[in-house]
Amino acid sequence: MTETRKPPFRADHVGSLLRPERLKQAREKFLGAQTADENLSPHDNADLRAVEDDCVREAIALQKDAGLRLATDGEFRRRSWWLELIMTWDGFSATREGASSPFAWRNAEGKQQDFSTLWVGGKIGWRRSAVARALEFLAANTDAVPKVTIPAPQVVHCFMGGDTGVRESFYGGDIDGFWDDLVAAYRQELAALVAAGARYIQLDDTSIAFLCDPALQQVVRDWGREPHDQLQEYAKRINECVAGLPDDVTVTLHQCRGNREGLWAAEGGYDFVADVMFNGIDVDGYFLEYDTERAGTFEPLRFVPDGKVVALGIVSTKTPELESADDLKRRIEEAAKYAPLERLSLSTQCGFASSVRGNPMTEADEARKLARIVEVARDVWSDA
Repeated sequence: MTETRKPPFRADHVGSLLRPERLKQAREKFLGAQTADENLSPHDNADLRAVEDDCVREAIALQKDAGLRLATDGEFRRRSWWLELIMTWDGFSATREGASSPFAWRNAEGKQQDFSTLWVGGKIGWRRSAVARALEFLAANTDAVPKVTIPAPQVVHCFMGGDTGVRESFYGGDIDGFWDDLVAAYRQELAALVAAGARYIQLDDTSIAFLCDPALQQVVRDWGREPHDQLQEYAKRINECVAGLPDDVTVTLHQCRGNREGLWAAEGGYDFVADVMFNGIDVDGYFLEYDTERAGTFEPLRFVPDGKVVALGIVSTKTPELESADDLKRRIEEAAKYAPLERLSLSTQCGFASSVRGNPMTEADEARKLARIVEVARDVWSDA
């Protein structure tokens, strides 16, 4: 097996990490109790940033101690995995109050929380986000490969209510105009990240995984689109965003069915989306949720082409229980029946904290899971 030097690494993780308690307290102190988690507007507080700096350095050390070849900043400067970027740009507003989204956070007992409502009240326009500045700090403080995560463009379309939401927005019936402006903003953001030193960029997404759920396919039909047509649209728009990036920039696409404080939003295997996702989207690799039966079987991995790598998200960030090394190896062997080992790697199924509050586990649990990923990867792959 040839050595793999480009991401996704054999031992990898999605991105976000549990916020330390002192970081949560600092957010409350400097931004106010409500603003610390629920307010969706960007912030620029120097006192908070100093605490964030210290906590990011600790996050870098945590990942180094685990043996990882990459480092993220844990998304410590964000309240939300996706809104922190989008709310920087012109045209957007959002709220959790009076949410009318067809999507909901749930668990085995049923619905638990509403999604935020996003809408566009003006022309979408790029402004330099805090993501690039955060990346500059990360890169200056780690010897590992710095990884930066941003929401995929289709997240915006999906969470504002698809074409229906676009028609009700500033853009009216001009669906193409909406996409043109959104893609332009993304291309500017990606260019800014590359200029800041990004060579490992991950697009985080739930909307393609949502298309795996028959119930949510009906939501798309209610928007006036057939699910397969919507999938093709999303593939096209991702490709427009990443076109022309330098050859030394690795772009990956992360898919999960929702991850907020241990909750989820959809279910269904990748069968419906696999061919287009793996062969119709111009990215180098994928992070796929595979920690529960809700994600289906490994069989769709048969569509993974040569030259792309899928990070198997079989280490759960939703629960504190540590997966056994033997169980992880068994599942990797099962996946390898459909895609050769050189096209696979090992990861968490999602981040540990898609919002400030994070998932129901401790930082010690988190550290053990990251170390277990490295341990198993080194046993399975010679180039880990």
